[in-house]
Amino acid sequence: MTSPVVALAGDTIISAHPVDYLIVAIYFVFVIGIGVVARRQVSDSVDFFLSGRSLPAWVTGLAFISANLGAVEIMGMSANGAQFGLPAVHYFWIGAVPAMLFLGVVMMPFYYGSKVRSVPEFMLRRFGPGAHLVNAISFAVAQLLIAGINLYLLGSIIQALVGIPLWLSTIIAAAIVLSYITLGGLSAAIYNEVLQFFVIVAALTPLTWLGLKRVGGWDGLKQGITEGAQNKGVASAAEQLHSWPGTALTGFSSDILSVIGIVFGLGFVLSFGYWTTNFVEVQRAMATDSISSARKTPIIGAYPKIFIPFITILPGMIAAVLVPQIADFKAGQSVAGGAEGSITYNDALIYLMREVLPNGLLGVAITGLLAAFMAGMAANISAFNTVLSFDLWERYVVKDQSDDYYLRVGRLATVAATVIAIGTSLLASNFSNIMNYLQTLFGFFNAPLFATFILGMFWKRMTATAGWVGLVAGTLSAVAVAFLSEDAFGSVSLGVLPLSGQGASFVAAGTAFVVDVVLSIVVSMVTAPKPVEELRGLVYSETPKEDLVDEHEKTLPWFRRTIPLAVIAGVITIALNFAF
Repeated sequence: MTSPVVALAGDTIISAHPVDYLIVAIYFVFVIGIGVVARRQVSDSVDFFLSGRSLPAWVTGLAFISANLGAVEIMGMSANGAQFGLPAVHYFWIGAVPAMLFLGVVMMPFYYGSKVRSVPEFMLRRFGPGAHLVNAISFAVAQLLIAGINLYLLGSIIQALVGIPLWLSTIIAAAIVLSYITLGGLSAAIYNEVLQFFVIVAALTPLTWLGLKRVGGWDGLKQGITEGAQNKGVASAAEQLHSWPGTALTGFSSDILSVIGIVFGLGFVLSFGYWTTNFVEVQRAMATDSISSARKTPIIGAYPKIFIPFITILPGMIAAVLVPQIADFKAGQSVAGGAEGSITYNDALIYLMREVLPNGLLGVAITGLLAAFMAGMAANISAFNTVLSFDLWERYVVKDQSDDYYLRVGRLATVAATVIAIGTSLLASNFSNIMNYLQTLFGFFNAPLFATFILGMFWKRMTATAGWVGLVAGTLSAVAVAFLSEDAFGSVSLGVLPLSGQGASFVAAGTAFVVDVVLSIVVSMVTAPKPVEELRGLVYSETPKEDLVDEHEKTLPWFRRTIPLAVIAGVITIALNFAF
């Protein structure tokens, strides 16, 4: 293990004024208030876990992207920008938007039309209890681990800004998130996520603009990166200022292997595995008022996702030029203004805030960071309580109880998950690269799930046995690759395979996908498939077209229909890949 993710120099690094604290306080009042108001609308478990399936697409679309706009999206991507430059955009334009469009156009009709309450419940109907149990357990564990990441970074930021001990700031952060989810369930989480989305954008946009102005515009930034790239051990200016082939990001010396790793490992396996099967995201779309709104939810979310790199990655690149501490760290020199080793790339955004923001805007930026981390943790916790209540507790522990009983279980699960997240936040503190850690977790849990899901959706011959065998084998193969790599888990890694950094997670995810598919095919050929008449709504070829569309959508103007919106988003994404 290495140094903590956010190793901040000193108890505080930003001197906030009363006006900054006032802005933060006002935000927290709104957060708790939304939870109180949402509680009045919670009368049963469907209200608590799925918002009564009553929310419009624009609300769930913003919540969809805000749920992802958490600690890793803000701190991790700004750190990637500081270290690697423009290749980090692949996490958006290759590793997110195409999968979000596929989810909206192809997969959401299956989710929404089946009226399931979670992704594991969908797995139950397609593959039976074996695959369902494996998926439910792995998903629940993953959410607790990822919630710990968000909570640790949230507590670390509060410590850096206020100066209170980390353990106390972590508990305070957990208590605030717990309060509004326990009060209002998914509705409170979603409406807070919409609020948090606007707060985050309002915080990061002026930070980016002022930072770019201070560094001399885009030309000044390119010049600063070019000068900094003269230092030994730093990626070349060409690698940092062009998104392809992205060898610095993947760690592959070959341009061809780097492109393959990004397109297949990140763009296909990790991206589709996350966006199309992760209930944290899918749950938002399933809370909508119609199948049309459900399909448009991830597509509406794709539009802000396209442009988020400009307020996350770009500030990191600016910090690597403008902030002496980050520039010195990147150059491998002793860090100005702090003990050597006390600064990491994860500090880039906070130091840039200190460098360029005046009071007032600083308060908005602080609030934006807190909002981002709370949004991420709230999304993890609200998804966890649904899966634990319905997919594990109701099915395998206590069956046939009243709806009120499972509603109470959901609220207790929320409390328990928050407490456990405090523990997993300590685990997250042992990893120096938060993005490596998260992508490795996705390789464990999402990559094999996507392989099982996509094969089962389009191949009716796939059997229930193949479902759980593929999931288990895929997960174990990803774990094996990670531990055999050089530094996926610090000192625990064996270093047998010459893989490191984020490239190692791409290879692990690709391995999990291939192993899962191959074993699923082999096992399906020697076991009995499910009767065809039971596959309606679960397999594409056996589902009538009318079950997958909303006839009412045909009467809407083009800018409110699913396919035109998806096409426009896809064209913009392709154009940006060529432009950069």
